[in-house]
Amino acid sequence: MAEKVREYMVLDVEQLPETSTVGEAINRLILSRRHGMPVVDDGMRLVGFVSAKELLRNADFKSVELKAIIKKGTYTATPEMSLDDVARIMFRYGLRDLPIIDENGVLVGMLSNLDIVRSHFERATPAKAETLKKLLAERYGVSFALRRGSVSLELLKPTQWKVYEDELEGRRYELERGFAEPILVLQKGESYILVDGHHRALAAKEMGLAQLSAFILTTEGRGDFDNVETGLERVAKEHNLNSLSDIEVDHSSHHPLIEVTTQLIRRLEGEQSL
Repeated sequence: MAEKVREYMVLDVEQLPETSTVGEAINRLILSRRHGMPVVDDGMRLVGFVSAKELLRNADFKSVELKAIIKKGTYTATPEMSLDDVARIMFRYGLRDLPIIDENGVLVGMLSNLDIVRSHFERATPAKAETLKKLLAERYGVSFALRRGSVSLELLKPTQWKVYEDELEGRRYELERGFAEPILVLQKGESYILVDGHHRALAAKEMGLAQLSAFILTTEGRGDFDNVETGLERVAKEHNLNSLSDIEVDHSSHHPLIEVTTQLIRRLEGEQSL
């Protein structure tokens, strides 16, 4: 079934009243992570969209109201539209953000190109879970079932002893934007062995969240698997990992992906100094 816009749109929308001045809009945008904001009337009906470029063009007229400078109307979508169709619209017109309205023209959400990217990450996660399911079945001779559910962070048993602070910051940003890419866990009795998603889980814990969406692998038909020690559990035992609190946060070095980037920057800086 095709994903709908409502599954990925952000509900907590930053918007500006049409009576806001250019100066007020500039100040709001400076404090925001967005590149523009939808503009609404006093009934929350969408009347347009103001971009950073538009505000820059009118920066000398800070006391002018937005309704005097914005173009009336803008591209929009509805919650029930296909996400793929909307992605094509955004690509075709080079849109970073797309307001989502209901049948009365009331602003109900926002979809960004980052949300489109997020949807592709989430579509890839089930394939990762299926691969693990197959590997475990071959190794232990047990049939596994895969289901989607929520898991308490307190019940997670980590299998990765170190995470990177810069990646944690990125995961916190994703969670703040509603990017809840499911973690991957193996359930054994009352314990949930965390296979993939350590940065996500620790970021969620630091943010005060109680649970996360997860793909959960459970055994089918052979109860004694609960008494089998898997390689994942041996890793956890070797590093004394019993809860998320036992994971070390590395503040001194970068996540490997970030390190590749910074090495390139250093190399280019070195070439420029020659």
